Amino acid sequence: MVGLVLSLSLCPNLIFSHPFSMTDQQTLKSITLGAGCFWCVEAVFMQLNGVQSAESGYMGGHIKNPAYREVCTGRTGHAEVVKVVYDAEIISLESLLEVFFATHDPTTLNRQGADVGTQYRSAIFYNNEEERTVSQSAIEKAQAFVTDAIVTEVVPVATFYPAEDYHQAYLELNGEAPYCKAVIAPKMKKFRNQFGPLLKLN
Repeated sequence: MVGLVLSLSLCPNLIFSHPFSMTDQQTLKSITLGAGCFWCVEAVFMQLNGVQSAESGYMGGHIKNPAYREVCTGRTGHAEVVKVVYDAEIISLESLLEVFFATHDPTTLNRQGADVGTQYRSAIFYNNEEERTVSQSAIEKAQAFVTDAIVTEVVPVATFYPAEDYHQAYLELNGEAPYCKAVIAPKMKKFRNQFGPLLKLN
């Protein structure tokens, strides 16, 4: 099973996409998420209205400046993650986490589909106690829709190491690649159908 069918509570006054001004900087926040291959995760979150950026990278390991080939061995301890920067006046952390749980399987330990290893673990890296509380509540909500226990880690944010340039905007730049067609494209279609009201207009 990939993805959960969750009900979506939308704000009736949802503000649609607009350029970020200087005043918007006061409402920008970030959350770092691990949900399997970061190519898929980045593609999903960049579609959401209110998300300014979604950068693929590595977090949660025990060596500095890890390279992709090292992370793929599973020996560095890092997870493939996406750092999501968003405007909290446009989209809430609760909505981001609803999308997060709906677009990957949080009940499989260190695995998403055919991608196996600790680098593919489900994880939320929080910045403060409020985010930790919101994350725990999101898990409780998501748990109601699945039989198996959710194994998502909720841990403090650690050093974020941006992934190599060729990993960024991967779907946008490599849409014809076999992995994109076979894995990412079907997930994106399901995501767009389920969360249409949250998407950017363009």
